[in-house]
Amino acid sequence: MAHVLVLHPGEMGSSLGACLLSNQHHVYWVSDKRSTATRQRAESEGFSEHLRLESALEGADVVLSICPPEFAEATAESVVAQDFQGIYVDANATSPMTAGRISALVGENYVDGSIIGPPARRAGATRMYLSGKKASTIRELFTGTFAQPTDLGPEATAASALKMCYAAYTKGTSALLLNIRALAEANAVTDALLTEWSISQPELQTRSERTGPSVSRKAWRFAAEMREIASTFAANQLPNGFHEGAAQVYDRLAAFKDEPPAPTSELVASLLK
Repeated sequence: MAHVLVLHPGEMGSSLGACLLSNQHHVYWVSDKRSTATRQRAESEGFSEHLRLESALEGADVVLSICPPEFAEATAESVVAQDFQGIYVDANATSPMTAGRISALVGENYVDGSIIGPPARRAGATRMYLSGKKASTIRELFTGTFAQPTDLGPEATAASALKMCYAAYTKGTSALLLNIRALAEANAVTDALLTEWSISQPELQTRSERTGPSVSRKAWRFAAEMREIASTFAANQLPNGFHEGAAQVYDRLAAFKDEPPAPTSELVASLLK
């Protein structure tokens, strides 16, 4: 049995903690400064509560960091400051450069992770990619669970690089579709565009309608992820302006956080304000 501290159990983190519990591992969380929603998730899953990070780290073999990408480095710094000697898994949507800085901070016990798919609640939907010298140890913790772990090898930032490439298309094109719908609305050609799409690009018509409900509650998180992607393109001497623009799209939709899923029309109206 491994003792794993999850920082912090949001929708994805709580699902990964549940995967670990299903493999008979022990899962902790830290309640200090966490929201009521986080507490409800952690308690419903049966995670063990610690009031402070210091006490939670005392018995932990592994720390699993699942947080918005803009907080990834600060979260790692807070753990390293406590002289944690176990394995630190950063499974956030960060660039290889951010992952590299965290790796340098943590040292040889760093494992890079990335999650593709929704929270791990059913078979075949979610993949957990891992890289680094101790990735195989973490893969074993999740083997046979809904997280479907894959070891990408010893390269310290490979999992983050894969996530950037994957999300550059999925979340990037979602932002593009919303922006196109807003442009059509601004020029009073929405009906004409949807009619043309139904003829020549029916998948775009369908996807554009689904995009609103699928991203509205999470758009506030996607802005920082788009900037991580933009920096990854720039670091490889590739144009990065598209994903900087996508970040601006998601910034404008931040007010939908914690609200019920909203239709595309509402997101379009918000973009045009």
